[in-house]
Amino acid sequence: MLFMGCAETAQKQSRVAKLPYYKEATFTPHWPKSNKESTIDFHTISPFKLINQEGDTVSEKTFKDKIYITDFFFTTCPGICPKMTANMGILQEAFLSDNEVLLLSHSVTPVQDSVPILKAYAEAKGVNSKKWHLVTGDRQVIYNLGRNDYFVEEDLGLEKEADDFLHTENFVLIDKNRHIRGIYNGLNLTAINQLIADVKTLQKEM
Repeated sequence: MLFMGCAETAQKQSRVAKLPYYKEATFTPHWPKSNKESTIDFHTISPFKLINQEGDTVSEKTFKDKIYITDFFFTTCPGICPKMTANMGILQEAFLSDNEVLLLSHSVTPVQDSVPILKAYAEAKGVNSKKWHLVTGDRQVIYNLGRNDYFVEEDLGLEKEADDFLHTENFVLIDKNRHIRGIYNGLNLTAINQLIADVKTLQKEM
């Protein structure tokens, strides 16, 4: 196992008693005005179908009644991805025995990152396939999810072309109803510890 037990240093509680919702790319937090305010019209992650490192189909149904954390990477990335993967490993360790929480990492070079490549990467990085899905598939589907569903790029105001490369350090927290409930710097251990605390807060809510 390549990941160290840094999760023990996680903050014991969130900064707030209830996590906000995020409905668009500015990531302006929104708290329902009351318990009676419906969230049914809030932004939700679109249905999708991708393939994981085991060759199994992964879709929104895989995450039914689950909280999950997602990011975007590629296996040959020499820059930010190794640190992001290591920090995803901390999350894997923190929630390894918690069946409510899953991890989802999308390859942004899906043609190169075939199932065998993802499988080898997963084995090298200590990925538990029951907890953490590394997925490949149609490039347009993955990029649409990143830009239009998870809002992972922070270059607000810049028009992105379909061929523009998607590369971001952001981790996004999704609740059981496919709503966005947090965004975190995947390179920052303090942010990772806050994410762990926020997942626990979200579990109490749901």
